[in-house]
Amino acid sequence: MKHVLGNKKAIALFVVPGLILYVGLVFVPVIWSFVYSLYSGTPGLSWSFSGLKNYSKLLIDSKFHESLMVTIRYILTTMLGMVVLGLALAMMYRFWLVKFKNLIRTITFFPVILPTVAVGQLFRKIYEIQPNYGLLNSILDAIGLHDLVQPWIGQASTALGCLSVMDIWVSVGFYAVIFYGGLIDIPDDIIEAAKVDGCSSWQMFKNIIFPLLRPITITCLVFAFAGTCLLYTSPSPRDPKTS
Repeated sequence: MKHVLGNKKAIALFVVPGLILYVGLVFVPVIWSFVYSLYSGTPGLSWSFSGLKNYSKLLIDSKFHESLMVTIRYILTTMLGMVVLGLALAMMYRFWLVKFKNLIRTITFFPVILPTVAVGQLFRKIYEIQPNYGLLNSILDAIGLHDLVQPWIGQASTALGCLSVMDIWVSVGFYAVIFYGGLIDIPDDIIEAAKVDGCSSWQMFKNIIFPLLRPITITCLVFAFAGTCLLYTSPSPRDPKTS
């Protein structure tokens, strides 16, 4: 291994193919898109250089501001939900559900491997209101909360929250497994010493467990931020209920 890592030709053999793919599939399209943004019209037809004029229009566009705020709300809600619930599940695996941790870990990780189309269809049925009530509206109707029956993904006031719930449900198992890996690396001697010293559960988490998990927490936040930023959310039409 040392001989291979010390050979510049071997390093280039491993690095250059991936670098070429990255430059061709990521870097070049980004530069290309930036160049296109400096022009107005249709490429190859009526196309004229406009410089930063498009950006100046963007900065004063009220719809862009609304879209940006909606996207920021989605990112913060989904990112924190994934990480916080993932950490909570990992704590349950490690300390409270030790006997059934393998089964529960498998169940909570299962949504991660589901196809996106299947997840979308599943939650469309859950939130459905026509022609029949979906699971959520059926439960609300059955327990007498008729006033809460509504088109959850058909109105601006609830659509973003419903989308966040779906994305959190899909990804929380992934972050739980990452946090669980960090928790099992914490020596049992540290946990036992804290219990002997009389630390409460909250004190142990705040002063021992969470500081040791800080690098993993930062990694999970970066992953969650990168994943949620892939979605650009447009402003929804005005909801009659919120107007």
